[in-house]
Amino acid sequence: MPTVVWILLGLVVLLVIWGVTAYNGLIALRNKVEEGWRQIDVELKRRHDLIPNLVETVKGYATHERATLEEVMRARSAAMAGGQTPAQAAQSEGMLSQALGRLIAVSEAYPDLKANQNFQALQTELTSTEDRIASSRRYYNALVRDLNTKVESVPTNFIANAAGIKRAEYFETSAVEAQVPNVSFGNQAPGTFGGAPTPPIVGGPSTQPGAVSGPSTQPGQSQSASGLPQAQAPDPTVDRHSPDE
Repeated sequence: MPTVVWILLGLVVLLVIWGVTAYNGLIALRNKVEEGWRQIDVELKRRHDLIPNLVETVKGYATHERATLEEVMRARSAAMAGGQTPAQAAQSEGMLSQALGRLIAVSEAYPDLKANQNFQALQTELTSTEDRIASSRRYYNALVRDLNTKVESVPTNFIANAAGIKRAEYFETSAVEAQVPNVSFGNQAPGTFGGAPTPPIVGGPSTQPGAVSGPSTQPGQSQSASGLPQAQAPDPTVDRHSPDE
């Protein structure tokens, strides 16, 4: 009889140790998720702080783009609204990314603006910030995945329910954010802007974090629709036989 009692006591002790370990693991994961979100929030605030300077710089060269500039500022105000969940923040940040994409695309029509050093510096800083947001988002979502797995799995879900630990939300950009924005210039003929010819916008900027402009081709190469250099056809009037043949 004493042996059975000791076995039962041993099982109870093991169960308590497991419960404490599982609880501490869940708390540690939840704290890491919160820390990961704070890192994203810091980078998002940095992005929001860069936008007014970018808008003011564009305004000095593109005075006719008031609608685009106002759209960016409205999207910024919506993204800065407090009390948003990660899912809500992802949606508002996605709208801001689309507005920024249209602004950068429109700037292609203003060579003086593109050459402005302040504009270039702001673009570089914005690109760097987007890269850090993307990195922080991957880290945060990995932590959310680990926490949600623990919360939903047996038997740790019993500890999570007892401790009130819930699933965390992912911070995911919307699918439309990856699409190249369509820049419409009203009823003007293609290739014109404000009555003057405009250079073509090569591969409008992606709204994914870290991307600003599209790829360019190497100068001096004739390219086909597939992007490969065209081979020169031989001239039939040229005699390719040597004099000895």
